[in-house]
This record gives sequence, structure tokens and C-alpha cells, in this order.
Amino acid sequence: MTKELMESDNLIKPAQIGKILEGKIIGKGRSSLFLDLGPLGAGIIYGKEFQGSKNEIKNLKTGDTLLVKIIDLENEEGYIELSLSQASEEIIWERLRQKKEDGEMIMVKVSGANKGGLLAEVSGIAAFLPVSQLLADHYPRVEKGDSAKILQELQKFVGQEMEVKIFDLEPRDGKLILSEKAKENEKIKEILKNYKVGDVVDGEITGVTDFGVFVRFNKKGADPDFIEGLIHISELDWQLIENPADIVKVGDKMKTKIISIVEDRVSLSLKALKKDPWEGISEKYKKGDSLEGKVTKFNPYGAFVEISPKIQGLCHISEFGTKLKMEEKLKMGKKYKFQVLSIEPKEHRMSLKLAEETKELK
Repeated sequence: MTKELMESDNLIKPAQIGKILEGKIIGKGRSSLFLDLGPLGAGIIYGKEFQGSKNEIKNLKTGDTLLVKIIDLENEEGYIELSLSQASEEIIWERLRQKKEDGEMIMVKVSGANKGGLLAEVSGIAAFLPVSQLLADHYPRVEKGDSAKILQELQKFVGQEMEVKIFDLEPRDGKLILSEKAKENEKIKEILKNYKVGDVVDGEITGVTDFGVFVRFNKKGADPDFIEGLIHISELDWQLIENPADIVKVGDKMKTKIISIVEDRVSLSLKALKKDPWEGISEKYKKGDSLEGKVTKFNPYGAFVEISPKIQGLCHISEFGTKLKMEEKLKMGKKYKFQVLSIEPKEHRMSLKLAEETKELK
């Protein structure tokens, strides 16, 4: 590996700042180390570079060879100025890059945690293991994504060892990202070749969060013995769901439909197995019709209006001018009369307008 960092003919090419090369120790001072660089002449490690590598240097003796990095072509005394620490760090990053390319598994000890993931160290380099790169069994299933509870769950891993792969690295920024689930990715991809979009699978809910539900499924005898997919909150039911925990719980067994397979990620749907309530709606409602609806939610685009338990229309913010005016005219949970502006059954969209001279209905 070190040969890759050193040009094979570095002894005959002119010195260059940033170049890593091998030197032989020819002398030591109280705060300096002199090296023979062959045809390039003599080099020196001194000042802060000497102090920064003092622990490594104290065990070296005349005649020893080491890899150094050129940081100045000629100082005031005519020596090529060198750095041992910068060369060592560059070599470490190169080794880490090679481990990433080879897909090598490495063991790390978790030294800390924050709400985004776990902290560790690899060859003296600070590393980060994001929550998204944890194994399914280690993923913090915290209701409503409470950051304090997520951190509490992650702190349980501090002091433990984990087998990981290098997911990404950027030496210039000192960024080293790890992945624990990467070791299962290839196996999962292989198993997923047995599935296709549209398949219906039997699964068990393993986690409920504010953004959706995790479901474990797989054919018996496979390795790993399960695959975990996600039912996004929007795929739980045709009606608007505020909190997934209101309709499902951990341990529930159910059939779900695969709607997407991307690499090792599986997206599932519960509502895809239920009858689409929008079917035939254009026969029931027409543009210009008046109807009753209950205001269920405000957002920057307008007010969501429940026409029936599984049908929601939108009264756009432009009908009121501002959000404040909208909230003055409409109250959450109250019923009003609306006029249908448009219906798009395939897109599951209905645009509404507050009927003129309308008032709150009982």
C-alpha cells in the first residue's frame, strides 16, 4: 500500500510539496530529527511537527527508515522540511479507502452517541455511524421520533463493539461514515430477487414511528431470516392518518403489498390491499355540486375537508387569501358547505370552494 503512495522513481524526480517518500534517520537533536533523502538531499522534522510526533520519534534510532511528507522544499538552513504526522495520516486514509473498496468488515467500539447516530474511532480517525445505517434490530423505534428518546436508545450501545463497513469517507473534510447494515445488504438484495413489485407478503409489525410502520417478512429458511420493509404513513389507509399508532401496534400480523424495491430497501402498502374509495366517485359528485364537509387539517396549501371517512378534499389557500383569513372562516372539526371545483379520481384529488354565504353547520 505504501508503494502506491510513493512514486516508484521518487529518488530521481525533483522534490514536490505534498509528496510522501522514505527517509533514513541520520541524526537526532533535542527537538529535531534529520533524515537522508538520497539524491534529494537532507530533510528535517522540527518545531511543531517534531512536537506533534514526539511519542513516535522517541523510539526511533539512527538507521531507521520512515515515511514522511514534504511540507517545505527548503527552509532557512537549506533542509527539506518534513512531516511525520501528515504522512501517517495520509497513509491511514489511504488504507481506509482500500478497506472501503474491498468491502472489508472491521470491528469498532462505540465511544459515544448523539440523536443522529453513534460515534467511534478507526485507526485514530473519528468516525460516525448514522442511525439509518444501523441493523434493523438496532434501529431505535421511537414513537413520534422523540429525539430525547432516540438518544436514550442509542446510548445503550456505548462501550459495545460493532462489526461495520466503511460507507463513505472524505479525507479533506475528515469525514468517515460507517455502516452496520451494509454486511447484510448483499444478502438482502439476493433474497429480494425472489420478490417483485405487486407481491403480497405476510408480515409482522416490528416498529411504529411518526412517519410509518416497519414490517418484518421473509420466506422460512432464508439467510438472513427476515427482511424489513417500511409502510409509509401515507400507505397505511385511504383516509388521512395523523398517528400510525392509532391504527396498528407492534406485534400485529398482516398482509402487505410490495410497491417498491430499490437496492436493499422495500416499500410496502396496506391501503393497496383495500378497496379504493375513490372508485366511482365521479358518478357520485360532479363539478359544481354542493356538499357538506368537515375541516380536518390546515396546512400551507389550504384546508383538508373530510367528505366521507376515506375521502378528503382540499379547499386551497387562494380561496381565502391568507392562512389567517382561512382560519378565521373555518374552524377545525366543524362542518361547512362547499362547492366542488374539480375531481380527479386517478390522482385522488378533489378541489373545493367554500360556498358563498356559508355558515358553520351542526
